[in-house]
Amino acid sequence: MRFKLLRRRLTISAPRMKVRSAMPWPLQWAMAAVVLGFCGAISLWAFDKGKELAGVDDHAKEEVGQLRDELTRIRAERDRIQSILNTSGSTITVERATQERLATQVRLLEAENRTLRENLGFFEKLTPVSGTESVAIRGLQAEMLGGSQLKWQVLVIQPLKNAPEFHGRLELSFSGTQDGKPWTMPLPGGGQPLQFRQYRRLEGMVDLPPEVVVKNVSARIVEGTTSRAVQNVSL
Repeated sequence: MRFKLLRRRLTISAPRMKVRSAMPWPLQWAMAAVVLGFCGAISLWAFDKGKELAGVDDHAKEEVGQLRDELTRIRAERDRIQSILNTSGSTITVERATQERLATQVRLLEAENRTLRENLGFFEKLTPVSGTESVAIRGLQAEMLGGSQLKWQVLVIQPLKNAPEFHGRLELSFSGTQDGKPWTMPLPGGGQPLQFRQYRRLEGMVDLPPEVVVKNVSARIVEGTTSRAVQNVSL
């Protein structure tokens, strides 16, 4: 019996044994924390001391100061360039408005110039003509507009001084081809009443039929049943 108990204690089947430390674990943790803190403090002191010995800290402060100065300079340059851009944009807008205004004035002056040239030609045609005719056609003009309209203009004068008032009518006729065939057409609405003493200018627009090519325009001044003046113009 004793042999069996002794063998059980000495073999694998013997009861487990626990070894307990004489120092409590909270105290062990506290000591470990103190040691770690002390090591960390020494490491931090050694790191700061190394930066001082190497001059790294002073150099970093100088670089930070330089970077701040550079940033201030860049910001000032940015503000200056932005101000220039804003001023340039305003200048461009003003110049564009000025150019548009000048272009409008140029167009108006060109239109006025054309009107003056037309008036000059008109009054040049008022120069008395040789002969004794009482009524004369001095300016028959015709112009195609867009292929479907024709603009006409007639200047009629009495070249005599102290001429009596004329009463008659203006008759126009147009001739040409339509689809390759001969074509003629009088002024739509018939002759226009004509009453003047020294001169009179008449003008108008005519809508043409499709496929018409106008080649000739004829104007005639009629007084009663008598034809006083005739003029033709070719296009």
